[in-house]
Amino acid sequence: MPAGVPWPTYLKTLAASMLAMFAGAEVVHRYYRPDLSIPEIPPKPGELRTELLGLKSRSSEAQTSQQ
Repeated sequence: MPAGVPWPTYLKTLAASMLAMFAGAEVVHRYYRPDLSIPEIPPKPGELRTELLGLKSRSSEAQTSQQ
């Protein structure tokens, strides 16, 4: 008996926890719909556009103005 709980109760709780975990992962996966495609040729450095590029340009402007 793990943690002083009878085996049937332990197994039911374990199964319910795993089911809830998998169901939650499926809901999140369907909501965000990740792009699972992998390009054949990886992009060159600087070619991939991300949100962080705007952050980098703002931080470099702040450093330039401080100098």
